[in-house]
Amino acid sequence: IVWGQRIFVTAPVDGQDAALAFDWSGKQLWQTTVGAESPGKHRNGSGSNPSPVTDGQSLFVYYKSGTLAALEFDGGIRWQTNLVQRFGRDTLFWDHGTSPILTAKSVVMARMHTGESWLAAFDKQTGQMQWLEPRNYETPVEGDQSYATPIAVDHQGKELILVLGAEHLTAHDAGSGKLLWSCGGFNPEAIGYLPTVASALLAGEIAVVPHGRERNSTLHGIKLGGSGDVTASHRLWKREDTGTFVPTPAGYKGRIYLVRDRGEVECLDPATGRTLWNAALPKASASYYASPALADGKLYAAREDGIVFVAKVDGKFEVLAENNLGERIIASPVPVANRLLLRGE
Repeated sequence: IVWGQRIFVTAPVDGQDAALAFDWSGKQLWQTTVGAESPGKHRNGSGSNPSPVTDGQSLFVYYKSGTLAALEFDGGIRWQTNLVQRFGRDTLFWDHGTSPILTAKSVVMARMHTGESWLAAFDKQTGQMQWLEPRNYETPVEGDQSYATPIAVDHQGKELILVLGAEHLTAHDAGSGKLLWSCGGFNPEAIGYLPTVASALLAGEIAVVPHGRERNSTLHGIKLGGSGDVTASHRLWKREDTGTFVPTPAGYKGRIYLVRDRGEVECLDPATGRTLWNAALPKASASYYASPALADGKLYAAREDGIVFVAKVDGKFEVLAENNLGERIIASPVPVANRLLLRGE
């Protein structure tokens, strides 16, 4: 992530969970370790999958080990706690991927797995837990597991937290964690082994929700608002012929862009779910795990084998460049201040 001209990353360093800061030239400013690493299980994973988050005053980091920490901008540790020690290990089949998010007063973490799942808020200054809201749904096997990151949003004068996982999109009051509304119905045929990997995307008043994988992929448009179970009343559209499993959809100039695992590209209208055009990036044996980024009328997509594609999306789709960076890329590109930041293995 980037704040001003500082670049922050999480990484394992010599068996420790670490956060690192770099300046705009790439020079390392500091490195802080916060405890022993819990290594990744998947070839594309590590104990440092979650992205850091900042409010411009502090940096908040989370790791598979369970360590949640608040760091000062000079790398000093303000506070840290361990959610695995407090609440037990997660039972995810693969490596923890959900990132912390910030509300006005708190840093918020979600754990959605097989077993007791919850959403919890911690005071930014002290680390004291402000609230914990259980979030449990019965699903087919692995359907209760989520690697997605929640979204904090101001909606109609209220600060909400949108959470995707366990075949439900839920909205919670940011001050108390209280459940305000829920939308289900993403897996009516009760198909097993459909975890949530890609996160939802907010497009104005509509949450665009990917669900499923490969031939069972679906995509949904859910209108924000309501109370209680809004499954029937607030689903604006549903697509059973498209979707994305790993890369999160991207929004740009009022349109939604999907880059699917095998490089298919699709542009949709978020209000109706209608496809505006289809295209494809060059195929290879490698898949796309990074989420796409859009800037300057171009789509930037990193393939697992380290090939980064640049494609024009304003007007007719056209692949402009194919760049081999020489190492695997799983992290999503970050376009910022007329630059493109890419993180390799």
